[in-house]
Amino acid sequence: MNYVGRFAPTPSGALHFGSLVAAVASYLDARANNGSWLVRIEDLDPPRTVPGSVDAILCCLDTFGLHWDGQLMFQSQRQSAYLEALEKLKKQDRIYPCSCSRAQFQTNPLYLCPCLNSPPSQKDVALKITPPRINVTIDDTIIGPQTQHLADEVGDFVVQRKDQLFSYQLAVVVDDAEQKISHVIRGSDLYQQTPRQAWLQSCLGYHQPVYGHLPIITNNQGQKLSKQNLAAALDLSQAPALLSQALERLGQIAPCSLRQAPVTEQLAWAITQWDIAKVPKRMQDPIAFV
Repeated sequence: MNYVGRFAPTPSGALHFGSLVAAVASYLDARANNGSWLVRIEDLDPPRTVPGSVDAILCCLDTFGLHWDGQLMFQSQRQSAYLEALEKLKKQDRIYPCSCSRAQFQTNPLYLCPCLNSPPSQKDVALKITPPRINVTIDDTIIGPQTQHLADEVGDFVVQRKDQLFSYQLAVVVDDAEQKISHVIRGSDLYQQTPRQAWLQSCLGYHQPVYGHLPIITNNQGQKLSKQNLAAALDLSQAPALLSQALERLGQIAPCSLRQAPVTEQLAWAITQWDIAKVPKRMQDPIAFV
């Protein structure tokens, strides 16, 4: 199988250091395996898209020497593909309409959705899917094998929202299949979602990629670096120093002579030396510059 990796940012703002670590890891794993590296813009939710952020993301990747292959994919242009997958799941009698709100589940852990047995009459409903009572094991290349019981630990989950937008779970599975993604290297904040994606892949007849989940980069308060937590945008004028820090976080310690070298030199060294086994399973210390 040809190696095809990907980086899939959400255009809700500029990339931060956590984004850089994920992008560098997926890029290096692809290049070290003589593979392709694709970029997908996950603009599935239009209200979350910040004007100008796509150009800013692409400029940032270019500045750090992370040049992608092929054409960009935009989830906002993929609605027909998601609808086709949804129809396939409907034909398998796995989908049902649900009028319950997210708040009902969040405020009451014992809340039992009545919609499966008593379909709602209104039109503004979400579409949910019921996973089987099985264990799904992901043999993660970074954190090792992890098992999740779908029915007990996940339960029914949304594949199309009430506003008719498709869920991330469905979209990412369809897009990975379309792009023939063989390896997914991403943050461990998405690990808990991986078993349900693997199950959807089996339902839709898709190949399951190899997964590797990176430890989360945190700020001084121990919070995951994210746009919601106001993580600082990458300072492009400091690209060599930031790239060196990203490599260090990934367990790829460059020689002192390369710490301030141009990004092209650092990446050339890192590709030849890349060892995913050296990626730590967790980050011990928060970063200091946010």
